[in-house]
Amino acid sequence: MPRHHRKKSSAAGGSQRQLRVGENVRHAVADILAHGSVHDPDLEGHSITVPEVRMSPDLKLATIYVMPLGGRDTEIVIAALERNKRFLRGQLARRINLKFAPDVRFRVDERFDEAERIEKLLRTPAVQRNLAADSPDTEE
Repeated sequence: MPRHHRKKSSAAGGSQRQLRVGENVRHAVADILAHGSVHDPDLEGHSITVPEVRMSPDLKLATIYVMPLGGRDTEIVIAALERNKRFLRGQLARRINLKFAPDVRFRVDERFDEAERIEKLLRTPAVQRNLAADSPDTEE
C-alpha cells in the first residue's frame, strides 16, 4: 500500500521544526554578538539586534536578519559579519544540537523601514480623510 505524503505548506516561516531551529539559531547568534565574541574592529561599538532567522527546509542554510542599533552603518556591519561567518558558524555548531551546522548568510532587516513607511502613509491627509469618512462614529 503506497504511502501518501502530505506536502507541507510553505506558510509564513515554514514548518514548526524550521521555526524552532530558527529561533534557537537566533538566540545563539544574539548571544554570541552580545558577548563580543566576534573580534572585528567594524563590529566594535555596534549593538546588533537579531530579530529573525529563517531556516531552509533542510535546515542547512540560515538566513540571519540583523539590524545595528539606530540603523546606521548597515553595510559595514553586514560586511563584517560576512567576513566572520566561518567563526560564527563554528560557534553555532557548539551551541545548537543539529546534525550539521547550518551555513549562514546575513541580511539587513528592513521591517522597521517598512513599518515607518506605512506609518507615514497612514498619516497623510488623504488617508486621514478616508479613515474619517469610513468611521462608524460619524452620524449623518
